[in-house]
Amino acid sequence: MMRRDQIRAREMRTPSLVDLCVQKVIDNVRYLGNVGSLDQHLLEQILPHCTADQLMHVEKSTKGRNLSPVTDKLWKKFYEKQFGTNNTNEVIKRMKEKRVNFRWMQLYEAKGKERAQAENEALDRIRQLYKKEDARKQSRQVRTCTKVPPSSKRRFWGGNPLFFSCLFPSHSLQLLYFC
Repeated sequence: MMRRDQIRAREMRTPSLVDLCVQKVIDNVRYLGNVGSLDQHLLEQILPHCTADQLMHVEKSTKGRNLSPVTDKLWKKFYEKQFGTNNTNEVIKRMKEKRVNFRWMQLYEAKGKERAQAENEALDRIRQLYKKEDARKQSRQVRTCTKVPPSSKRRFWGGNPLFFSCLFPSHSLQLLYFC
């Protein structure tokens, strides 16, 4: 008869060298680069632990091998997480209607660029509105006058005898006499 600890020891499986290596790669997934030489079943264990940026780096740095059989499902998940289920379903519907298939990585990149462009356009509109509002505020602002007022010696009614004669016709003869 076997004791309990012997039964537990048999039930607990010792990890193989491949399992240990896969676990180590998963722990250091941020350092992955070219995975062209790895088997597909290993990639299926490792790549689901990558972020979108890490997966993009792995795909770009792997030359001579198409990773889309492994990564397409992952890109679809990233697309759905980033852009929503409705948008993902709409893309699937359009691909079925037009009978075309795109790699989800390409769709993810295109949608990301489209969203970034829309954000930049919105920021530009906001900047323009702020500039317009600042200009409006500047135009309504009180400004100091740099023009010097006329001297107090110069009067409105003095100095020009013709003007004075128009105002006071009886004195026009006297003014002409003095001039």
